[in-house]
Amino acid sequence: MARTFRPGSGCDEGGLCGGFPMPVLLQTTLLLTASNVFMTFAWYAHLKELNTKPWYIAALVSWGIALFEYLIQVPANRIGFTQYGIGQLKILQEVITLTVFAPFAIFYLKQPLRLDYLWASLCVCGAVYFVFRSQASAG
Repeated sequence: MARTFRPGSGCDEGGLCGGFPMPVLLQTTLLLTASNVFMTFAWYAHLKELNTKPWYIAALVSWGIALFEYLIQVPANRIGFTQYGIGQLKILQEVITLTVFAPFAIFYLKQPLRLDYLWASLCVCGAVYFVFRSQASAG
């Protein structure tokens, strides 16, 4: 369910938030993509870079990286929530996560890409359709 314009939300009636000349969906998507880069490194880079260190060192380094993820993710969700529901934001986040994670796993962690992963990703893309379709037909 799309959110309606709220005076004082930091967004204008045209959907621009924070004084940036771009639509809410684009701002949200770009910020969530940036936050996901940090999140992916926080969650998985220690498997390659810190695998010989004690787990608590990896955890502390990961928490340090995750701080930057939250500094971007919180504003992204606040901007997105001015026009989109929480379910829409969550599904958008999952698609972005897969989009960032796939190249990270292949190129950084040197993991093989399996066809099953692609099919699973298509299912998540289907979820995007279902959570945004009522908004598209209403607009």
